[in-house]
Amino acid sequence: MKLSELARLTGASVDGGLNSIEITGAAGLDDAGPSDVSFLANPRYTAKVNSTRAAAVYLAEGAQTDRAIAVLRTKDPYLAYTRALRLFYPEPTFAAMIHESAVIDPSSSVAGTARIEAGVVIGPGCQIGEGVHIYPNVTIYENVVVGKNSIIHSGVVIRERSQLGERVVIHNNVVVGCDGFGYAKDEQRRWLKIPQTGRVVIEDDVEIGAGTTIDRASVGESRIGRGTKIDNLVQIGHSCTVGEDSLLCAQVGLAGSSHIGNRVILAGQAGVAGHLTIGDDVVLTAKSATSHDVPAGKVISGIPAFENKDWLRSTAAFRRLGEMQRRLRELEKKLEEVLGRKSGGMPPS
Repeated sequence: MKLSELARLTGASVDGGLNSIEITGAAGLDDAGPSDVSFLANPRYTAKVNSTRAAAVYLAEGAQTDRAIAVLRTKDPYLAYTRALRLFYPEPTFAAMIHESAVIDPSSSVAGTARIEAGVVIGPGCQIGEGVHIYPNVTIYENVVVGKNSIIHSGVVIRERSQLGERVVIHNNVVVGCDGFGYAKDEQRRWLKIPQTGRVVIEDDVEIGAGTTIDRASVGESRIGRGTKIDNLVQIGHSCTVGEDSLLCAQVGLAGSSHIGNRVILAGQAGVAGHLTIGDDVVLTAKSATSHDVPAGKVISGIPAFENKDWLRSTAAFRRLGEMQRRLRELEKKLEEVLGRKSGGMPPS
């Protein structure tokens, strides 16, 4: 692909008259070859532009380099590079088929353009849309809907009544729609299981990482909003809602009836207690947990989480506690000596 065409397709412009350079791939600055395009998004790595073997590099508007190398100018080099990667490494295509070892209930419908691989089990009353690709050994319970062009990888279990939108990607060993964790204590103080009669709804363009579990609601639904991306090993409790375009990173945990807004970022191992509301555009930093509602736009940290700026100051002070304690003891000793002299007595030993 000519550099000029790559620039057009990725929303960039070419510096100088190097439009005819042939580009065949995309890679990071360290790994790029002589026909690859690369990118610089973090100024810390500017020196690597001088040593990269790449034929061209995406740079932000105004960014400079000392080396004579083809430059593609763009507001967001990382975004443009991502688009280049998608051009050079598109999703693989597949032929429609139903493997002879797949077990599909006669009451379910499978679109003619779907691909159902070996060992798949599809229960009664299901609807599998056009262009769906279900990898081997997936189990789909009754009355499940899978929207068109969705991809379900090996080992996934989709439980009863779950609904998946279009272009949903579910990675290996995810469980969607398992029983919510709900029990009532009876007269003998034994746990009585609450029936989990609800469902899970996954909207369009959601991606769910390996090993994640999303519980269905006891009544009503658990819902994941359009465009949200969920990392590996995330636990989403029953009756939770997650808004659009949010990011839930690895090992995040949402207790039951948590309500997460749009464009929220929950960093790795962050936790949200039950029945809380997290507003739009909130960031909960890694290993933090909140036991209270969080207004829109806040960045919070710690356990229990509070304003990130205050948390940073607090952690800086915490690191100095040992030194502060030593100085306090020295000041106390000096004060006792001064008070002892003023009273005419001997200073305390």
